[in-house]
Amino acid sequence: MMRTCPNVSSPVIPARGDRDNRCVVELFHSHASANPKALAVAQGSATLTYGELDARANLLARHLTCFSLGREAAVGLCLDHSLDFVVAALAILKAGAAYLPLDSTHPAERLCAMLKDAGARILITDSRHCQDLADGPWSTINLDDSEHVFSAKPAGAPKVRIEPDMLAYLIYTSGSTGKPKAVEVTHGNLMNLALWHRRAFDIAPSDRAPFMAAVGFDAAVWELWPYLTAGASLHLLGDKSIYGVPKLLCDWLVGQGITIAFVPTPLAEQLINLDWPPETPLRVMLTGADTLHEYPPRDLPFLLVNNYGPTECTVVATSGIVDPTVRGAGLLPTIGKPIDNTQVYILDTNLRSVPTGQLGELYIGGAAVARGYRNDPELTAQRFVRDPFGSNPEDRLYRTGDFGYFLDDGRIAFSGRKDDQVKIRGRRIEPNEIIAVLRRHPGVRTSTVVAREDATGNKYLVAYVVANPGSELTSKALREFLLTFLPAYMLPTVFVQLEELPLSSHGKVNRQALPVPDAANTLRDEALTLPRTDLEAQVSAIIGELLGTNDFGVNDNFFLLGGDSFLCIQLIVGVEEKFGVEVPLGTLFEAPTVAGLSAQIAQLRAGRVQEGKKSVAA
Repeated sequence: MMRTCPNVSSPVIPARGDRDNRCVVELFHSHASANPKALAVAQGSATLTYGELDARANLLARHLTCFSLGREAAVGLCLDHSLDFVVAALAILKAGAAYLPLDSTHPAERLCAMLKDAGARILITDSRHCQDLADGPWSTINLDDSEHVFSAKPAGAPKVRIEPDMLAYLIYTSGSTGKPKAVEVTHGNLMNLALWHRRAFDIAPSDRAPFMAAVGFDAAVWELWPYLTAGASLHLLGDKSIYGVPKLLCDWLVGQGITIAFVPTPLAEQLINLDWPPETPLRVMLTGADTLHEYPPRDLPFLLVNNYGPTECTVVATSGIVDPTVRGAGLLPTIGKPIDNTQVYILDTNLRSVPTGQLGELYIGGAAVARGYRNDPELTAQRFVRDPFGSNPEDRLYRTGDFGYFLDDGRIAFSGRKDDQVKIRGRRIEPNEIIAVLRRHPGVRTSTVVAREDATGNKYLVAYVVANPGSELTSKALREFLLTFLPAYMLPTVFVQLEELPLSSHGKVNRQALPVPDAANTLRDEALTLPRTDLEAQVSAIIGELLGTNDFGVNDNFFLLGGDSFLCIQLIVGVEEKFGVEVPLGTLFEAPTVAGLSAQIAQLRAGRVQEGKKSVAA
């Protein structure tokens, strides 16, 4: 029977959720002591009970203290999803240190740079990654060669006092300068997340949750500690390839009896549209990390909960159930309301609150706000600003760079990031608005929209679409559908059809991996429109020679086919030599197709003939 989750949405400034000065290690230990034989972690046939996990983590924690780590020392953790990862993360916290999760799929050079920047004195890893990460001023613990650590005489956890303001973990996030930056998250931050989650979703020891987010992604933090502090069990994928295939992941979740799971937004949007068994154990699917465009169907046998939160605000800052009855209304799902002990303000450029319904930038305050960036006080001061609404002068607000507005009921409508907005021909456009409409097209399963630059430096919009099975998409049909809801200036110039949208290791749409539009992948209205007149045939021949291909029609854009400023000049010269008219460069930008250019040439030739007649008459 599905347990309800009545407390997912809190007031704008929540009154619920008491602050707790304990830490996740204490809450975990209380469950391990009371129920040592209860299942804690499973990966296939390999399992650890709470008692076994506690004992192994204690032994590794005691080993770590032999290195005289000191308060808040950073310990690198480079392991794939495994029982050992959970043991090591818990051991690092028990030792009073902070863990730095490293995604082993990233280049070794990048991981070493993170370890050095964080000042890590110890790296916990295994034989697969040990050699790649050996070049640094840290001691390495290879868990494959550390059986002596775990075969030692059982002992309790190190006697370390862990306080709320102490560092719990560091997570690196990409920086605008190209250099990743480390967010410092405290035990108080982490404890607030765990306690809110347990209360909001009614977490009990009978719950079963997956641990499958990329370990360097802060969602992995969310997948661990709320459940280990509640006595629930974690379940790891045996076959990682399942994660990227919605039907296989659905079958695994059902087969494992998973009751609550986090799935990144692009994957969740596919999962909710599958046929789920009515009696599935899953009662809550949590999603986040990207803009949610889909509403769940009315017969979905579990709740879909949309969540929002920058890494700098301990994974989740707002949360809300997505109402299936709103499906098809044309509005994006909201990001809910602030979680416990967390405040969200929507402010203008002068840090003044904007009225309900008015767009502004999201600022987050309260217990979710992290300490700041490691080794970067200047950036910390820029992004973690003084809280003008708080009574304590030490209180800070995190400036998200995201935009949204309050609805009348206190929920927040998300409008995208400041740097996601693009300006096309002088008009500011929010791609998410176009995506939301595209996904309402019956033939489109999913989509994304990005701005690109052509060879002349002009920006244009490209829509990438994945079709529903059996659907035939054309650019004409998509444009006509969009025009029903959007002004003409918001229409993408090009539509590219893909089998799937490329995803990053964090589950977000990987915009860097989207292919550049070309003649092969661009959606056409129908078969190529071949030249219809001698003039179009001659112009097409000139362009074909310059581009080295004849695979284009009279309505295809010269610049999107590969034309650049150099070829543009050659085209103008070729037209003048062939037809005796000089086409202005600006005209070519305005009419960059065979059909458009032919019409311009015909007009110029007609004008020249008319001028000749006037001269004769004179």
